[in-house]
Amino acid sequence: MKSKRNIRLMYAIALLQGMAFYGPIATLYRQAAGVSVFQITLIESISLALALALEVPWGILADRIGYRRSMIVCCGLYFLSKIVFWQASGFGGFLAERLMLSVVCAGLSGLDVSILYLSCPEEESHRVFGIYNNLGMAGLLTASAVYAVFVGENYRLAGLLTVFSYGAAAVLALFLREVHPSQARTASHQLADFAALLKQLARSPRLLLLVLAAAFLNEAHQTITTFLNQVQYTRAGLSASAIAVVYVVMTLLGLCGGFSARLTGWLGERRTGGLLLGLAAAACLALTLTQGPLVSVAAILLLRVCHSLFTPLQTTLQNRQVTTGDRATALSLNALLMDTVAVFTNLVFGRAADVFLPLAMGFGFALCFAGLVLYLASSRPKTGSLQ
Repeated sequence: MKSKRNIRLMYAIALLQGMAFYGPIATLYRQAAGVSVFQITLIESISLALALALEVPWGILADRIGYRRSMIVCCGLYFLSKIVFWQASGFGGFLAERLMLSVVCAGLSGLDVSILYLSCPEEESHRVFGIYNNLGMAGLLTASAVYAVFVGENYRLAGLLTVFSYGAAAVLALFLREVHPSQARTASHQLADFAALLKQLARSPRLLLLVLAAAFLNEAHQTITTFLNQVQYTRAGLSASAIAVVYVVMTLLGLCGGFSARLTGWLGERRTGGLLLGLAAAACLALTLTQGPLVSVAAILLLRVCHSLFTPLQTTLQNRQVTTGDRATALSLNALLMDTVAVFTNLVFGRAADVFLPLAMGFGFALCFAGLVLYLASSRPKTGSLQ
């Protein structure tokens, strides 16, 4: 049954859950509460590992209790996790918040888009997904602007405002209507498909190299632009308000992925991927060698642009190499491999940053350079001509 009310509610939930008012200073917030960079990345690795372990069980549970109830549980737990974050102090408090978030992330994985897909006509799903994603971005931009103008150095106020936003989203989830999938797959079928696809991936060296290259760039980008950038900005002498303004610009640059197809059409797939990975490596190298404010901001923004442009390209290449009918499961396996890489790279980044921040940026350079080598190997033309 199609439901316009579900679509409107999911739009509002996306907007409200995008409003993480502490986003521009997430690392500084934790550091002010007594958590080191290594502890932050350790928490991230533990959280990611738990989310991966809960992925399949949550999918089975959602099929049994219904998508509406699952969404209510996830939004309610999301709200509670923000209360914990607002009041957290020290490693234990932030670990508890992140473990709650692991349950939420595993539960929401595919759940929100399933509700949207089953609530709208199939021919409108692309447009609905686009609006849904843009509203999440709009929420983040709004929260970042509010932080820059009104919050400043009051980190706990940013946490409290986020509690209000996520609380409102949890209330809206109560008014969703149930939607029913046409067919639910059993756990044994899911695990059997997973094992078969794992063997197929192991026999596809080009795809494996591509996935690893994308994983290395993803993790360098994610860690540096989410956590280490704030430490770099502080070392460069930027104020909290200035950091928030840069964060808004960086968020807007995430939209440049729409130009990826045009760039690829101009340069070709192999040259485009090589250029973007090479520039990402150069950005990390610049962060390794300097702490000047202008260079730091420019390098982090460049890294953001490279990742935004590379993501659509690597997604297209991954889809092209899927030969099974179970496309979603195959792509999920690729994502699982990338997340597994993240569990370990997070720890290296965190330990290196605690010792010497340029060392962590140097590790980002090593990841991007390795990604460049792997990408060029994965895209080497069989006929000797560039693609």
